[in-house]
Amino acid sequence: MRETNDRRDKLAIAKATEAYRRGAISRRQMMKVLGAAGVALSASPRIGRAASRPNPTGLAALQASTPPAEVTQWLTDVGGQFSGTTIKVVSEETPPSRAIINLLPEQFEAVTGITVEWEVVPLDQVLQKVSVDAAGALGANDIYYFDQAWVGRFINDTFDPRELLETKPDLAYPNYAIDDFLEPLVTHIASYDGKMIGLPCDVPIFMYFYRQDIYDTMGLTPATTMQQYMDNAKAINDEMSAQGTYGTVGQMKSGHYSLECDMTAWLWSHGGSIFNADGQCVLNDEAAIVGLDYMRTLQTYMPSAVTTYDWGGQFTAIQQGQGGQVITWGEDFPGWDDPANSQVSGLMTPAPLPAAASLRTPEECGFEESPELGHQGGSTYCLSRYSKQADAAWVFLQWATSAETQAQASIIGGGASPMRQSTFDDPRVQAAAQVGAAGTTRHFPEMNNTIMNRMGTEPHLPQWPVIATDVIAVELGKLTAGQYASTQEGADEITRLVNEGAAD
Repeated sequence: MRETNDRRDKLAIAKATEAYRRGAISRRQMMKVLGAAGVALSASPRIGRAASRPNPTGLAALQASTPPAEVTQWLTDVGGQFSGTTIKVVSEETPPSRAIINLLPEQFEAVTGITVEWEVVPLDQVLQKVSVDAAGALGANDIYYFDQAWVGRFINDTFDPRELLETKPDLAYPNYAIDDFLEPLVTHIASYDGKMIGLPCDVPIFMYFYRQDIYDTMGLTPATTMQQYMDNAKAINDEMSAQGTYGTVGQMKSGHYSLECDMTAWLWSHGGSIFNADGQCVLNDEAAIVGLDYMRTLQTYMPSAVTTYDWGGQFTAIQQGQGGQVITWGEDFPGWDDPANSQVSGLMTPAPLPAAASLRTPEECGFEESPELGHQGGSTYCLSRYSKQADAAWVFLQWATSAETQAQASIIGGGASPMRQSTFDDPRVQAAAQVGAAGTTRHFPEMNNTIMNRMGTEPHLPQWPVIATDVIAVELGKLTAGQYASTQEGADEITRLVNEGAAD
């Protein structure tokens, strides 16, 4: 019966996402079906944003190097066994996927004779396609792309890569080093109940950036506390807002998932959480009110138009010089450094995130929520159990996620986020860490630090997409617009609605 119900749920997911794509149902109706079927459809901060150009110095270092001889030999000997095979991949468009697609023709297909058909579609269509595939065990796609919120639903539809490395030693990539993947990414993005569903492939994550020129001129230092971050925002705003540069910039568009993402940073860093260990929403408890008040005060040091900015609007505002500092997605940084497109090229500087004023432990939260200032949203590449050419697909997946390919993707991806420690340590990647250069990697050391020590993860429950966007983001929009008499009144209403939604 469990398999029958599982298939029914996956077909329901596929039907709802297809109906939404055709305009037959609303987004809210689709989200309710997805929630009932046990998946969450997050909105990606990557959608609609162009990647920055590759770093010239990094490219020169890359072009001066050659792939290790043992890798070329492995692709020729092992991959060549499957020459003439076609494997299919479906994913959304991300900086890493763009980079790997660019590397494919010369470095993989030409050497192995394997053809890779990589279909790039919006995230809801990815979900629709993999749901149909998994429900019918069709094998229409060999490599799946999963948002972290889907791992529980599809954990039985993919191969555990650790098991593949053990059971298929004849296909093992040379020195693949699966333990080179950063442990927090494996645990929070690519695993469910202790089992790996696939391999981490991307992780947008909140980082701290400030305008070096403004800090130097005003005698400010990078904030080490949340209070100092607020003080810096106020000082910059008081001094420069009349010139169009504000204390900071948010992503506070009412009803948009970006607003909920912003909120979590201030909530978590002041000891709050969305749920407690009993699964009850606690967005109106004392710690949450402190965090929400912090957000509302910070808003007063932002452009008035901030309530219309999603993550794309925030990215552009910083690029145009509207903010003196910001805590936001690290993948934005290379675009700000691009001298061809940015007014702040070479001026933004990464810094360690300020220490949280207070921090609730994951054990005190519900639904695997893990509070920290470095809000993350990640994804995985997975090998389908229904693939009709699983061995060839496994060869491809190892190559695509190998240390060599990941290092190259980080250089040419213009915002690609490293998954492996070796990528951060690669001399070619480090050579691209130039100031004021397109596709810079100079924020990578702080990205590594944030992933390893400051990464925050949202709750994992089926109803989360509806709760996050259609409840929290909508009501937060009313709060930031001053439609509630007080923070407490708004928080009480959000809490009531969230608890109703979580109980559905």
